[in-house]
Amino acid sequence: MSTTVVQYILLRSDLLKDLGWSVGSLVAQACHASSAVLHLFKDDEYTVKYLNDLDNMHKVVLEVPNEETLRKIAEKLKENSIDHKLWIEQPENIPTCLALKPYPKEEIKKYVGKFKLYKTTLN
Repeated sequence: MSTTVVQYILLRSDLLKDLGWSVGSLVAQACHASSAVLHLFKDDEYTVKYLNDLDNMHKVVLEVPNEETLRKIAEKLKENSIDHKLWIEQPENIPTCLALKPYPKEEIKKYVGKFKLYKTTLN
């Protein structure tokens, strides 16, 4: 049975809706977090598997409502030894998103399953 390896990114929706960040800025935050976590765990078995099949990478961007929720999920992941990178934009020192290293989907869904796909728009 083949295991789907997925990278999850949790991105704050309030940055767009309430704080006026541009869509491009949010995309950049997700890219920063993803790049950082892939580098931090570049020798991990699942990261290697994920990067060895570039044309079939699975990445899922999920929406979290605010900084408090982002920090809570980061703490929960840390408590459960789930490798991730909480991206904190500098010099503003603002936590914007969190990227998990690639994991088998079934292993990680209990931690991220309550979050929905990021679909926030300006309207």
